[in-house]
Amino acid sequence: MKVAIVTDSNSGITQTQAEEMGLSVLPMPFMIDGQTYYEDIDLTQEQFYIKLRDGADISTSQPTPDSVLNLWDRLLEENDQVVHIPMTSGLSGSCQTAMMLAQDYEGKVFVVDNRRISVTQRQSAIDAVRLAREGKTGEEIRKILEDAAFDASIYITVDTLKYLKKGGRITPAAAALGTLLRIKPVLSIHQGKKLDAFAKARTMKQAKSIMLTALKKDLEEILGDKDCRHSYLQIAHTDNEAAAKEFEQELRELYPGVPVHIDPLSLSVACHIGPGSLAVACTKMLEG
Repeated sequence: MKVAIVTDSNSGITQTQAEEMGLSVLPMPFMIDGQTYYEDIDLTQEQFYIKLRDGADISTSQPTPDSVLNLWDRLLEENDQVVHIPMTSGLSGSCQTAMMLAQDYEGKVFVVDNRRISVTQRQSAIDAVRLAREGKTGEEIRKILEDAAFDASIYITVDTLKYLKKGGRITPAAAALGTLLRIKPVLSIHQGKKLDAFAKARTMKQAKSIMLTALKKDLEEILGDKDCRHSYLQIAHTDNEAAAKEFEQELRELYPGVPVHIDPLSLSVACHIGPGSLAVACTKMLEG
């Protein structure tokens, strides 16, 4: 049984990395000033942030049904089954669309809704590749990943309220007051649902402290892994790599010897929160 693994570029996995890892990545489309771009195909991280800072009109979109079907069909020429891991259904309709399309494949395509995005979605894709190499079927891989759906959390702090205001996630009045008071909101993505307000900070240092405290609580109370011996730690950022590496050192001091993965945050999230953000995540290791 040969099982191919597919995820989308919201995972942070580049096309080059995907080839090295033995999986396929579906590029997410973006509409920028009326033109369609595809992440990591004709739109790099650097180009995206230049356009974002220049005030371009940016919106996200789902991959077209044709792009999904063509990829599946190509993979099924050399594989028996496909496991498709899109971004969480809580933040996009692409998961539901893929599930609908998979109905015509008579048990050859298995769409996973394990409520992940960015660095946590990346880990799901890595786990799926390992499970496929161990001989698991597509159905078994989907069940394993969906059973672990809520064993992850992400906390994000933003550098500016401008993009939350632009996307309608906060009111102009709240944005003006927050800017005046220099508020750095801490947001969370739990159980793969929408980006929610979690706390407010006055400085980036305080925001990082809030996130690390929340992470510690999740490791203890949700993942049952106080010392982080059976979980992955991850940091994500939006065009803020130097701060991410500094944050990594703080995380390593709290959890000595635990590897920390750093990646740019998904552009589908970045367009709503802007550059300069930091995020920290934890993901429980799959058993076995």
